[in-house]
Amino acid sequence: MEKKKKQSKQGISKEQQQYLQSIKREKIFIRITQVLLFLLAIVSWEAAARHNIIDTFLTSSPGAIFELIIGFIKDGSLFKHLYVSTTETVVGFLVGTIVGLLAAVVLWWFEKLARIMDPYMVILNSLPKTALAPIIILWAGMGFSGIVVTAASISVVVTTMTLYTGFVNVEKDKIILLRTLGGNKFQVLKKVIIPANLPNIMSVIKVNIGLSWIGVIVGEFLVSKAGIGYLILYGSQTFKLDLVMMGVFVLGIVAALMYFLAAWLEKKVIKY
Repeated sequence: MEKKKKQSKQGISKEQQQYLQSIKREKIFIRITQVLLFLLAIVSWEAAARHNIIDTFLTSSPGAIFELIIGFIKDGSLFKHLYVSTTETVVGFLVGTIVGLLAAVVLWWFEKLARIMDPYMVILNSLPKTALAPIIILWAGMGFSGIVVTAASISVVVTTMTLYTGFVNVEKDKIILLRTLGGNKFQVLKKVIIPANLPNIMSVIKVNIGLSWIGVIVGEFLVSKAGIGYLILYGSQTFKLDLVMMGVFVLGIVAALMYFLAAWLEKKVIKY
């Protein structure tokens, strides 16, 4: 009787509890496996370096990279480079995502404009933005503004096309229902289009993190005097491949942290 009362109070049956527990165990298993794979890769890399299976001049080693990171942390230069690159990435990410979202809304709002712009959007999406980075930087300015615009340009067209496609594919019945109840176009956008595309928006945000980092690194290769891209370029030019690998490693860690933050935000937004 007590068990039944507990179940009725919680509103969850025994089978539902077992199902939720199995999902939780699966998530824990996946996280542990991900961590173990990362550790296995690091240990294998270090072992191969110590036994001269790989050329450490070309590939470096986790131990050498760790020592270099400690040295950069002690003199404070790592935080300086991280701050520069992260700031450029966040600003470029915000500009690209917001402009892309607004452009998608405008195209959805004005159907004729969307038809006119359709071939141009395809052409813009096919252009190699990284190859055009020198021109973009000359137009936008040599420095922070040029790097931010480069990062934003890589993601803005993808964002616009992805979200616009999601907007026009929303179930027509919901839009018709709201219109019959007297809703205007802005209310349709607010009550139907945006809520229905929240998963798409969050997916775009996660993709744009990686695209923004690509734009920032390319921009830093060209004009920056600080940042992760600058470290990688300087290391390659001076044949300090430990520095190159350290830059790549730090870049991967920071990008992963930003991705996990976006994934956490996605869960909160979708749940809300």
